[in-house]
This record gives sequence, C-alpha cells and structure tokens, in this order.
Amino acid sequence: MKYQVPEIVVADSDEFQGMIDEKDFRIAQAIVEGVLNNLEGTKKHVHLLSVVCTDEGSVYEITIERKHFAETLEENIVHYVREERYEDCQKIADTISQLKKHQVSSIIHTISGSK
Repeated sequence: MKYQVPEIVVADSDEFQGMIDEKDFRIAQAIVEGVLNNLEGTKKHVHLLSVVCTDEGSVYEITIERKHFAETLEENIVHYVREERYEDCQKIADTISQLKKHQVSSIIHTISGSK
C-alpha cells in the first residue's frame, strides 16, 4: 500500500506552534514515518506532513531534503524514547546507521573518482 502523508488539522498556526512547543508526539511520529517510508526514491524533497489551519483557510506542507534524513531521525528519536517505543527506537537507530554509512560511502566514491 502506498504511503499517505499524514494531515494534522488545527484551528490556526498558533495552535500548531503550541503542539511543537509541547513536543506533541504526533508531529515526531509523522516526521519519522515519512522519512522511513521514503528511504527509496530519487526526489530531492520529500513531503512529510500537511498542517491544515481551518480558521486561516490555509495548508502548510512540511517537507525535508533527502540529505537531512539521518539528522532528522536523530532529532526525533528522543520523542520515541520518551514514549517508550523501544522497538521503533531500534528501527530508527538502525536506519540512521545505514544512512550515515551510505553518506560516507558516497563521499569516498566521489573523492576516489576525482583522482
């Protein structure tokens, strides 16, 4: 089944900012699941989350550049620890490790290819 980008509905951008300030797990979960479901692919930017502000009549699209996947997972794993989602933590940690290996391999390949 194709991954569907999650949508968070709030009254306005201030309510969404409050969710961010309170470290609402739904945001971290959407980000992590978005990254994990888009590991394969070639698009430079990946859509992770849509925030619908009903009072403002606007939609904000949260995206990430593929090159920031590892650091974004590192930033969000703490939310999974707080929620005691340890099996997910292991999956996130393994993915971070694989992404970093791939980045190092790409750098080495680029350097060795330019000699």
